[in-house]
Amino acid sequence: MDVSRRNNVTVTGNPQGPTIVLAHGFGCDQNMWRLTVPALAEDYRVVMFDYVGSGRSDLSAFSEARYATLEGYAQDVVEVGEALDLRDAVFIGHSVSAMIGVLAARAAPERFGALVMVAPSPRYIDDEGYRGGFSAQDIDELLESLDANYLGWSAAMAPVIMGNPERPELGEELTNSFCATDPNMALVFARTTFLSDSRDDLKSVKIPTLVLECTQDVIAPREVGAFVHQAIPGSQLVTLDATGHCPHLSAPEATNEAITTFLGRLR
Repeated sequence: MDVSRRNNVTVTGNPQGPTIVLAHGFGCDQNMWRLTVPALAEDYRVVMFDYVGSGRSDLSAFSEARYATLEGYAQDVVEVGEALDLRDAVFIGHSVSAMIGVLAARAAPERFGALVMVAPSPRYIDDEGYRGGFSAQDIDELLESLDANYLGWSAAMAPVIMGNPERPELGEELTNSFCATDPNMALVFARTTFLSDSRDDLKSVKIPTLVLECTQDVIAPREVGAFVHQAIPGSQLVTLDATGHCPHLSAPEATNEAITTFLGRLR
């Protein structure tokens, strides 16, 4: 299968510059990076894509068995990297994509040379000595609600995830993005996301890494950012003056500044 078509791959920016791969989170697509691209396009070659089941990807390529694990999504990333023959690209992943990037970099270390993790969480469910932000019952109820009424769940949850009540248009945008996703495929991605535990995978990261967290984020509280930072030796943790789980939309200037500062140190 044509991977570029399957994952709706878009390449923009400076074709002579280092390559950056932008990866969206659950319920989103590559359009969520539209406020980040202008800050990168002059100096970097920017690659965007949609995971199978999201955005304008080829839905016929969806496999519940493959995408029941984060490794299945990481394989999408690796195959995009192979199709474009990427070398030492910087992977910027939002939310669950931060962990997908960890897996992709481990599977294809020649393809990825640095990571930027935007509001990452290696585990959403609380555990002994670990706060992920949700109890197991919380996640069970979330998934049951999503399964029973996906559109209603989207309308209720998207504004909470965005976390910017003073800017309701952002919550509406995320709601529309959720609602544009096939409910059955969204449920698979949601289960894979919210039931995942990638804490041990963080130990495999040996490349320069930037961890971006927000001052207030109901999906990934600051204890999570501290955990990720501590688990990845040599990583940099930046706390953005932003609320919600999507700082690249709610606080693009601060997010872009943190990213470009980190990228500048790599060159």
